[in-house]
Amino acid sequence: MVELKKGVDILSDIGNIKNIQEANVIIEKKCDAESAEKLTKIKNEEAILKIANSISLINPDSVFVNTGSEADLIKVREMAIEKGEEKQLPMKDHTIHFDLAKEQARIIDRTFYIVNENETTSSLAKKILRKEAHSYINDKFKGIGKGMTLLIGFYSRGPIGAQASIPALEITTSTYVMHSANILYRNAFDEFDAEAERRGLFLTNVHSEGQNREEDLPNARVFMDRSWLTTFSMYCTYAGNTLLLKKGNHRFAVDLATYYNQGKELSEHMFITGLTGANGRKTFFAGAAPSGCGKTTTAMVGSDFIGDDLAQLWIAPDGTLRGINPEVGIFGIVEDVNREGDPYLMKCLREEGTEVIWTNVLIDENGVPQWVGNGETPSKKGINFQGEWYEGKTDENGKPVPLSHPNSRCTLRNTAIANYNNQAAEDPKGAEIKVITYSGRDSDTMPPVWVARNSDHGVVIGASILSAATATEVGAKGVRRQPWANEPFIAGPLADYMQAQFVFFNSGKLKQKPVMAGLNYFLTHAARGGKGNGLLGEKKDVKVWLGWLEKMANNDVEAIETPIGFIPKYEDLKELFKEIDKEYSKDLYNKHFAFYIDNILARIELQEESYKKEGNIPPHLFEIYEEQRKGLQALKDKFGSVVSVEQLTQA
Repeated sequence: MVELKKGVDILSDIGNIKNIQEANVIIEKKCDAESAEKLTKIKNEEAILKIANSISLINPDSVFVNTGSEADLIKVREMAIEKGEEKQLPMKDHTIHFDLAKEQARIIDRTFYIVNENETTSSLAKKILRKEAHSYINDKFKGIGKGMTLLIGFYSRGPIGAQASIPALEITTSTYVMHSANILYRNAFDEFDAEAERRGLFLTNVHSEGQNREEDLPNARVFMDRSWLTTFSMYCTYAGNTLLLKKGNHRFAVDLATYYNQGKELSEHMFITGLTGANGRKTFFAGAAPSGCGKTTTAMVGSDFIGDDLAQLWIAPDGTLRGINPEVGIFGIVEDVNREGDPYLMKCLREEGTEVIWTNVLIDENGVPQWVGNGETPSKKGINFQGEWYEGKTDENGKPVPLSHPNSRCTLRNTAIANYNNQAAEDPKGAEIKVITYSGRDSDTMPPVWVARNSDHGVVIGASILSAATATEVGAKGVRRQPWANEPFIAGPLADYMQAQFVFFNSGKLKQKPVMAGLNYFLTHAARGGKGNGLLGEKKDVKVWLGWLEKMANNDVEAIETPIGFIPKYEDLKELFKEIDKEYSKDLYNKHFAFYIDNILARIELQEESYKKEGNIPPHLFEIYEEQRKGLQALKDKFGSVVSVEQLTQA
């Protein structure tokens, strides 16, 4: 178990500011009168010491305090353009930011948890001993802000007053990072003291982009101090490595839920969206998927969108499962975003009226952002993440340079999106979550949708996610296990996290159990007896799979029971496909839902072997795998390796 405030607080030790008097001295020295006056309104002494020690560590020429006022928001945007971290585009309130060509994603090979002696972490994570991290930060980070302005912001990861919301400090030399934070998070300067007192803690993020040179990248690091809830990031530009409020702080939230609020809260890599069903009822979903696996697209399908990436969940006093989005904006991948599949998002991106920060797309000769898969006539030339670009350009190895990077992003506020339910998103009581989904990138095994037999089987669906490596992680290759899609952000042993999942969903306080389901949009024709690697469906089918789950959650449909869970009946899906103006043939249904037994058994074996290498995994996981294996083997013995839906129904 991680222990809070154990070991040396690296930030305080290197900053060497020991008391409020010393803090006030350095604040007066580095801040102008306006920023110094702003900080007098923060009464939390621990926060003031964190800020003062960050100033001492980085040693900038000046400090700007961002309170989230309209004047401060405008100032941060102006600073980003003046500094050159962003460039104004012809579309009003649209800017472009380019990351270094070799830092276009999370640097998982240089991201470490700071640990104390004998402290365990996830077997899939990297760690560094506290004394080694101290030495590196002292050597590489100290004084890094010479000639720069340090920006300080105060945020809330969630609606003010919500049970699972957490206040946080963002301290950075990057105007782009602060601009992004202003779009993605709730400014909480006025409420910071009260929220820190309510929650009993706050998170601290300290970042400098250094000189922003390619030769500095070997020195780039992201350190997460679990004991002191502090992140450090240096020599990084990509927001996934620098906007530490996001995935850096999500890791701390996972720790807090796993070890300090077990059975009460979960912190998940999930979207939250609502679907309107019969008679106008609203059913809210939370859904996990690894980055780059369609999470944003799925969230946008909902009639009442709340969030596309992160979710804080808890059990309310009335026994319902509640959820909030820590964010108020999206930092979304744009590859394959187009009007057919993403009409709400495309309206924001292509029509004036929305503030957007673009990253790593192509900017054509007319100053218009372009990206792969946008459904428009491809540009022939422009400027992209590798500089000047033209059709047919290749890199030093002769490999074609794409029009845009696969991890190109857009950053915008959720309130700009037409199907966003701002009232539900800002309700501190949270949205009632009735359906939880888990999905990855699976080309040849699982059906498009299936429902767990019970909550424990639902936890196992989450524990068993696999995904093809995507462009969101530097250094990731091939098919990877991605338990709960939260795996990159689980700091402690997977056994601890899994146990917390079993405890939470079996809590006697959870009176309204959610439907827990698997989703898979990535089945190919080749995997189901056809030819080619094209998908067996298309983006808009997502609404059908969610629509069926909405009906399951409200007891409007029956299902076919199988060893891995419940699958839909053809007649129900056919009606739902009509609602999206699409015919759904019995032949396609059979391809979608036939069981390729050997593939599913191989998937179970892969997971079993991997989990057996972990320590202290709850035995119940293996019991469920064995139960499923026996049922699948019985099907194979009776019908063969490929079992049709008709045979599943007979069984």
